[in-house]
Amino acid sequence: MRIAETLNEGLRREYSVHIPAAALTAKIDAKAVEVAKQVKMPGFRPGKVPLNLVKKMHGQALRGEAVQAAVNESVQQLLSEHNLRPAMQPQVDLTSDGAVNDDIDFNVALEVLPTIETPNIEGLTLEKLIVEPSDEELNSALNRLRDQQKQFEAAPADHAAADGDAVLVDFVGSVNGKEFDGGKGLGQRIVLGAGQLIPGFEEQLIGAKAGDERTVKVTFPEDYNVATLKGKAAEFAVTVNEVQTAAEGALDDEFAKSLGLDSLDGLKEILKDQLTSELEGLTRTHMKRKLLDTLAANHDFAVPQSMVDAEFEQIWQQLEHEASHEADKDEAMARIETERGDYRRIAERRVRLGLLLSEIGQQGGVVVTQAEMNRLIAQEASRYPNEQQQVVKYFQENAIAAAQLRAPLYEDKVVDYLIGKATITERNVTREALTAEIESDDETPGHVHGPDCNHDHDHGHDHAHEAPAVAAKPAKAPRAKKPKVETAAEPQLADAGPASPEATLSDEPVAAVKPKRTKKAADPAA
Repeated sequence: MRIAETLNEGLRREYSVHIPAAALTAKIDAKAVEVAKQVKMPGFRPGKVPLNLVKKMHGQALRGEAVQAAVNESVQQLLSEHNLRPAMQPQVDLTSDGAVNDDIDFNVALEVLPTIETPNIEGLTLEKLIVEPSDEELNSALNRLRDQQKQFEAAPADHAAADGDAVLVDFVGSVNGKEFDGGKGLGQRIVLGAGQLIPGFEEQLIGAKAGDERTVKVTFPEDYNVATLKGKAAEFAVTVNEVQTAAEGALDDEFAKSLGLDSLDGLKEILKDQLTSELEGLTRTHMKRKLLDTLAANHDFAVPQSMVDAEFEQIWQQLEHEASHEADKDEAMARIETERGDYRRIAERRVRLGLLLSEIGQQGGVVVTQAEMNRLIAQEASRYPNEQQQVVKYFQENAIAAAQLRAPLYEDKVVDYLIGKATITERNVTREALTAEIESDDETPGHVHGPDCNHDHDHGHDHAHEAPAVAAKPAKAPRAKKPKVETAAEPQLADAGPASPEATLSDEPVAAVKPKRTKKAADPAA
């Protein structure tokens, strides 16, 4: 094999590779020997078919496999001999692969990861904003909990349903006069004003009384999860069986006992701990963003444009998705289009910080243990109740997917490592002041992703209604595409050092300018 460097410019490298026909012939012969052991042919015992017949029968396939193997081995040798750490999968372009007995020539193009000077993490100073839960917040939390646990009782027969009341109904949905699957419900409770159903449904039951029959007309959202119902106008024949009003519950020891606790004081302590934990999370978010800003300001180095391109594409897809849910899609797309250059700079910042954090993590000995990884996989598998074993196997066999799953935890560990190195000053503030500080940071470039990270930022929706549904099947675990050329690059693991940065810093803002989200309501035939 002969390798020649044809380009060395910044982080870009290109090479021409020549594999003589004799080396390829040897691989074809070796493949033929393997295949011959399995071939069955009339007149020959299993495993005794002559190699010339095997080559005649399977020659094209054998050559294809041999070429693939030869290219893979050559790329691995190239990376090893030249001590290259590719930022992304090397691009291979065959320039000659003609008839049998021909030589093979191909070009390899790639970008390498930059050599990062020892990051300067000495003398870091951070301010920690401290917020204590207020009595007002605690009381609000208690009232919300009471509202969530409130009991309903039958209203008088002449009571007209109002916001906050519940109605027990039977309904049958139809589109163009034809019933659809999942559109029927019997004895379902709907709390009016709770926003559980598609827009317009609950509102049309205001004023209903027990025994009323109503025709509710609605339009399914364009992004509805059943393709045949997207954007369709529908009618629901609704029979109101009973109207119920909420009973005002007391916040006392009996209420706490109904939740399995000993006393109201015990419930308050639990809620206070939850509020404290929430506020500590906001405090950490603020510190983390300030830390990233400091790192970004103190470190500047060239980054692979292929990684920036991949990161920008992820940002753009997310923005396009959000814009598609705006009331005026065209206006939303035009708005983000004007900020394309800013988003490109955000992508570059993310990549640079991802590389930097990986380098810091390696130098600081930050690792994700196997026990921690097992817990991550178990947590992910728990999202797919009927496919847990398949999900576990998927992550065990797919290094890149495992790296993506590991990334957020590794990121948190690196951030904690840096915070532990910093000099911390504290300042007591209100929740409003802390929130304002965080929101002001939303005007700065966004969070960091590693080169291969493909996290789906699912903010989720609470479909708390009790009506029957066309259940949306959980998405299967992602299936990574098998690369055409396997390389000897270092495994894409979050804690593998600078050759495989995977920091996501998911609690930084996504972008400097985000389209406003349109709140999606649930519906009775989800």
